[in-house]
Amino acid sequence: MNAKEQEALLLKAQTWFRETILPKHLVNTAKLTNVKNLDINPFLAPYLAVFMTGELSPESIAKAITYPRVMGSSITTSFGQNMQKFISDVLGNAFGSTTQGIDIEFEDCIDGRKKYCQVKLGPNTINKDDVTTIHNHFKAVRNLGRTNNIAVRQDDMVIGILYGIPNQESNHYKTLNVEHSYPLFIGQNFWHRLTGAEDFYQRLIDAISKVALEANGKQTLDQVVATLAKDEQIIKLSKKAKK
Repeated sequence: MNAKEQEALLLKAQTWFRETILPKHLVNTAKLTNVKNLDINPFLAPYLAVFMTGELSPESIAKAITYPRVMGSSITTSFGQNMQKFISDVLGNAFGSTTQGIDIEFEDCIDGRKKYCQVKLGPNTINKDDVTTIHNHFKAVRNLGRTNNIAVRQDDMVIGILYGIPNQESNHYKTLNVEHSYPLFIGQNFWHRLTGAEDFYQRLIDAISKVALEANGKQTLDQVVATLAKDEQIIKLSKKAKK
């Protein structure tokens, strides 16, 4: 991938983030106005409200309920799922896989070999059970390769981690790497192998950060908090805690 193609890809990444991530984040934030859709912990909500704001009120409880959802797992999960689709849709040498348990297949820009890749968001995003699941998926790939007379080496089956640095990964990832010899492509190394550009990882972060400056969800978030603060359940929770 030459410099011109890299610049075009970065522009596509900005467009993808602007048109896919930002609108969904706003929509999902606006949905939080319905208390029935929220799993509110009545033991912790008042405590977290005071811990975060220094006061106990319907408004502070509403903030304690909404802020973690807006800033936490929902946007993280959405980003990871959509980034995987972005890779397969935009990168010319990578495409979604039809092989069970494999997220993408791509031509490694460093060693030139085809890689069968499970894409993970970050260096701490799998649990103990995932180790066995990933290992079994990769074994199935090798077995299928033998059946179809396709040479699939152990190091052709890889885990691509979208962000992070080496030695930051959890012990579960290390088990896959050390005990089962599956390569971990983490952060810069992953994007280098996908694009051929050693600095693409940082340039991608910078490109998306520029689009992030366009995001202003404050008005939507303020409206959600104001609506929740008027909800009878939130008001009762605030009053009960004060007794």
